[in-house]
Amino acid sequence: MTHLFRLAGPAILATLSLTSDTAFGQGDRRLTAVDVKSATPRPTPRTANGRPDLSGYWKGTTDTKPGGNIGKDLPGWKLPLTPAGEAALQHNLTATVDPEALCIIGGIPRHNASGLPFEILQGANKVAFLYWYSYFRLIPIDPARKHSNDPDPSFFGEEIGRWEGDTLVVDSVGFKGEKVWIDENANPHSDALHVVERWTRPDADHIRVETVIEDPKFYTRPFTYSRTWVLGKADEELQEYSCSENNVNKDHLGFGPGPIRPDGTRGYVDPAPLPTPVPRSPAR
Repeated sequence: MTHLFRLAGPAILATLSLTSDTAFGQGDRRLTAVDVKSATPRPTPRTANGRPDLSGYWKGTTDTKPGGNIGKDLPGWKLPLTPAGEAALQHNLTATVDPEALCIIGGIPRHNASGLPFEILQGANKVAFLYWYSYFRLIPIDPARKHSNDPDPSFFGEEIGRWEGDTLVVDSVGFKGEKVWIDENANPHSDALHVVERWTRPDADHIRVETVIEDPKFYTRPFTYSRTWVLGKADEELQEYSCSENNVNKDHLGFGPGPIRPDGTRGYVDPAPLPTPVPRSPAR
């Protein structure tokens, strides 16, 4: 296992495990799930004002292939990089450590490609996305609100939400252009990134995002990324995740994402199986 620690830190090892086929069915409640669809899906829950309620603990599915790859929906998973984008990708591959391995926020759209679950808490005027990495994004829902003329750069960007019928639209600009990867495979984005997410809940057990990604510095045209998650069980919830406390291998990390499998997913072709999960103590 020494070579694995050279390539990736604890946060990345978790992601590699979660995107590998051998990870499914191991009993770890963080793992992505098989999507067993019902012939008679339960209706979408709604809030008091009639909007779809997106609240819930959401887990990815084995249908998301390749995992962690922002080019999932493109032919051959090939991103439309500009020359500057190609240079930025090569820089990430050869001269940067994965930001999440250094406990730097992954941001959006990378988190939408993550193998880890997340939780949504929806209010009348704000919606919060909570992540296993023990951080969050809080999105105001205000159709009259406009982006700032010069927003402070951030990992999630300046986010503004609005409802279009039963769809929550999140429009984000003002991203950081340094210490960021757009996905698990070291693909880049610049400070010109513009992301529009369209979130829907077609039934009680599924949530879906359709994302348009635009970055004229690094990509020749906008492209899309879509994904569906399934609702977790009633007793599943986020738990504390202290990356910096447990990141004991950060001084030995290599550059780039490590191996990319032939199916476009980051990780080894034949990874070691996960250890047996430690049983949880019964609730008192």
